[in-house]
Amino acid sequence: MTLSPPSTAVLVFSFGGPNGPDDVMPFLRNVTKGRNVPDERLAVVATQYEQFGGRSPINDQNLALIDALRSELDEHGLNLPIYFGNRNWEPFVADTVDQMVTDGIDRAIVFVTSAFGSYSGCRQYRENLSVAGDGKPISLHKLRLFYNHPGFIEPVTAKVDAALAAHDSPARIVFTAHSIPESMAATCDYEAQLRTAAALVVDGLSNPHAGWDLVFQSRSGPPHIPWLEPDVNDFLTEAGSASDPVTLVPLGFISDHMEVMFDLDTQAVETAESIGVSLNRAPTVGTDPRFVSMIRELIEEQLTDAPKLWLGDDGPWPDPCPDGHCALPARPGPPG
Repeated sequence: MTLSPPSTAVLVFSFGGPNGPDDVMPFLRNVTKGRNVPDERLAVVATQYEQFGGRSPINDQNLALIDALRSELDEHGLNLPIYFGNRNWEPFVADTVDQMVTDGIDRAIVFVTSAFGSYSGCRQYRENLSVAGDGKPISLHKLRLFYNHPGFIEPVTAKVDAALAAHDSPARIVFTAHSIPESMAATCDYEAQLRTAAALVVDGLSNPHAGWDLVFQSRSGPPHIPWLEPDVNDFLTEAGSASDPVTLVPLGFISDHMEVMFDLDTQAVETAESIGVSLNRAPTVGTDPRFVSMIRELIEEQLTDAPKLWLGDDGPWPDPCPDGHCALPARPGPPG
């Protein structure tokens, strides 16, 4: 049975990434627009992409997720076209919204590929949608945060369990997420949500472990501006060669894109090898069937009276987001 009119669609909205070497610098300029970051600094970041042929895997990973979601929606009788848009690279979300309007879509249910709340991971996406839809005959509704949804927690837990089983002795679980400035962290529940999700994962594990920690990665920006710490490489270095084995869990990411491949699979692996720490990494949720079903369940919340699912004590994240949540903090000035 069809549960939606044909004028309703799903929009998968993500960060974006370069598709080839010629895209890298324009992409990085888009990411840092308005922050006065010189090309010399961007060129340093560009070398990370050069190690992988100048192409980020994120777009292909999102297209794979869309294919899996298409099958999931069809299986459950949801007659919803799916569109794809990005913040920082093609297909840009504004162009995608224009295409939806041309196609006669007047309502889009938007899945943003970010489980946790922060300015850059939540409010900025909502601002992007507001700009893209301004003055156009279409409503764009961002789905709620899913950091404590069983469809996210359960596949993460299964992947961590499998990674723990690969060690000869109980490993320390090190959850990682993208660092953000402390000023941004003060305006949102980002760190608290990460800790909630990590605790839910640990509670569901079957294999023994040696405890867990939350660390951060992918720091950028001027060194005088404090960001969330500890950095994953600093944490591993301080652990030293006498530590337990380590299982890295990229909790803050839903796919194995560039920041996972470079910051963890390259840099963190090199750090661990240099100090003799045995390390492996759990995969991200990617197109895990339970995660894909979660997206469908979030969509059904908007179309029917389907129950809202969550784990833990927080309850489901409010939908729509609370006013004032994840506000952009004041930009600090230069060091005195």
